[in-house]
Amino acid sequence: MEQPSPTTEIPATSPPTDYLYALAELHPIDTGRLLALREPGEIRALLDALPQRTAAKVLSGMPPKLAAELILNDQPFDETEAVRWLTLLEPVAASDLLDTLPEADRLKWLELVGRTAADRIADASHYPPNTAGGMMHRQITALTDDLTVEDAIELLRQTPREQVHYLYVVDAKRKLLGVLPLRSLLLGRAQQPIKELVPTTLISVPADAGRDRVIDLFEERRLLSLPVVDERGRLLGVVTSQDAVIESEKAGLETLQKTVGVSAGENALSPVRDVVRFRLPWLGVNLITAFAAAAVVGLFENIIAQVTALAVLLPIVSGQGGNGGAQSLAIIIRGLALREILPGMTKRLIAKEVAAGCINGIVIAIVCAAAVLLWSRSPGLALVIGLAMIVNMTAAALAGTVIPLILEALGKDPAQASSIILTTVTDIIGFAAFLGFAVLFASIL
Repeated sequence: MEQPSPTTEIPATSPPTDYLYALAELHPIDTGRLLALREPGEIRALLDALPQRTAAKVLSGMPPKLAAELILNDQPFDETEAVRWLTLLEPVAASDLLDTLPEADRLKWLELVGRTAADRIADASHYPPNTAGGMMHRQITALTDDLTVEDAIELLRQTPREQVHYLYVVDAKRKLLGVLPLRSLLLGRAQQPIKELVPTTLISVPADAGRDRVIDLFEERRLLSLPVVDERGRLLGVVTSQDAVIESEKAGLETLQKTVGVSAGENALSPVRDVVRFRLPWLGVNLITAFAAAAVVGLFENIIAQVTALAVLLPIVSGQGGNGGAQSLAIIIRGLALREILPGMTKRLIAKEVAAGCINGIVIAIVCAAAVLLWSRSPGLALVIGLAMIVNMTAAALAGTVIPLILEALGKDPAQASSIILTTVTDIIGFAAFLGFAVLFASIL
């Protein structure tokens, strides 16, 4: 996008909108994210002040539900204005926005925008958001193979800058033939057919390819954009490197949310009912696992009644095991997400993490046992907590490594359930080891 010239007149609005206006001209998508935290009146003032196409890009950066509430209500925009905004938006953004509405309202707005715009929006919603088809931009310029070099250059001169990525060449049925290097085009003879200049090698991605596959291709090939084709090889659109970076960041944040039992679809502005619906099931699972750990403690009621210091030290053992297991878990989930863990590496990976967990457990056990000895003056208690610490931290490292690998092998999302299973394992093993050793060495406590 061209930067505004120094003579650009900034509308006379409130001070926050002044700097947002300048920001929107340079970074409209980022401005849309920033506006999610602003008052509706301030958002309306900015959208009214901006050029229409820039304002539409700002809307695309907002959470779809917020954008829908802003432009599809009777206030501040009437029905005609709302239709204008929907037709200005990219089809994917308009589809995301309409998907937040009840089905009846969605159909109403699709009817109001007209057949052509409705078809584009419907096409955009054909592919799930986490696929190449859901990520792609459809407004691109492709060169047909019957053009000459002179005709192709003239066509490019008349094409909006934002629609030109690589020079894609297609046949009469829009089947993608290849990518024409700009150097070849500029050095070609004026009347030479461009199909003679197109290399035979071609990198493209099917529209139904997953987000991870798209991100991998950008990282492997260092592309500026990636053509998206249908099952017949016809060019549908492109995914840009900027889109890939945004999706990569989004995937990382979704993984982070899943590891603590939060849905990938939840954000800071999600309604309370959605927050409760997303989080409550996992809180219920946590409650069940907590009862399981409590049941283990209940088996050692007698020894706890005899040595009350055991109850004080229990959280230390389980807490250290949980932290150690979480470290292994984070590394394994990262390795799976980045395709660092290849077939045949599992045994070596498990051995490495278990060895590290055992060594860390020994060091922590020595420090912890010394502290307990100073506090309780009981060598037996120090011995018990030291042995329990070694056992639990070694088991935690093993669990943190094996659990996500098993879930991945079963086709489940490792980030979604690993942390809950790990917490259960470290609590149960930690409590059982600590209290079991206490029973074993009860005579010297």
